[in-house]
Amino acid sequence: MIIIKLDELLARRHMTLTALADAVDITVANLSILKTGKGKAIRFSTLGRLCAVLQCQPGELLAYVPGDEKSGKP
Repeated sequence: MIIIKLDELLARRHMTLTALADAVDITVANLSILKTGKGKAIRFSTLGRLCAVLQCQPGELLAYVPGDEKSGKP
């Protein structure tokens, strides 16, 4: 499964989820869904904006963890 390492990047940059949502122009609710791993998809344009604001590469934001892809459980 793919996980989003948003907490890590936000902590390193001393940024809140609300500040990131404002900078990326996405709702806090949608960003929270991504952060908690409940999201099923992300647009490349959104990924690009996240990377621009967080000054990171997609690989720093996303990680693959082997597990049950259908159930979402490791």
